[in-house]
Amino acid sequence: MSLNERISRVIEYSGFTPSEFADEVDVQRSSISHVTSGRNKPSLEFIIKIKSRFPEILWDWLVNGDGEMLKSELPSEEEIVEEKTKPTSLPDLFTLITDEEEEEIEEEEIIEKTSPQESPSESFKTYGSKANEKISDSQRLEKSTKEIVSQVIENQSNKIKRIVLFYENGKFESFEP
Repeated sequence: MSLNERISRVIEYSGFTPSEFADEVDVQRSSISHVTSGRNKPSLEFIIKIKSRFPEILWDWLVNGDGEMLKSELPSEEEIVEEKTKPTSLPDLFTLITDEEEEEIEEEEIIEKTSPQESPSESFKTYGSKANEKISDSQRLEKSTKEIVSQVIENQSNKIKRIVLFYENGKFESFEP
């Protein structure tokens, strides 16, 4: 059986007319006509589009004509539902909580609801020590004015050679002490 005949058989299997099949697989209608008549051979892209739309068709059969057209062991609807309900290899956030932790969380929620608080968004938990909260020099965002003034005084050990003032009208003045 030639590749063109196998594609014709896939069209029959799909239950679509050739024009509907072309729309379904997202190819030009004329290409379906040319392939099924034997005028042209299908491109790899054409075959990939058929395979992606009909995953139950076996590659070996579609490309080489070897074996059966359809996968013999298609999962039943029950197996598909079972696969969807199986846990994935990585647990999600909520499967990591044990029953004991869940009870503790529920108790905390009850305490929060029953105890009076100044504001519901406030949290009275402390995290770490004060030493960890201190910002290092590399993270400092602004310096105090005392530090800036002391830096300017330190930098003034050099003598000023010239001061130049530039005016908006383009003129300038130069002063030398």
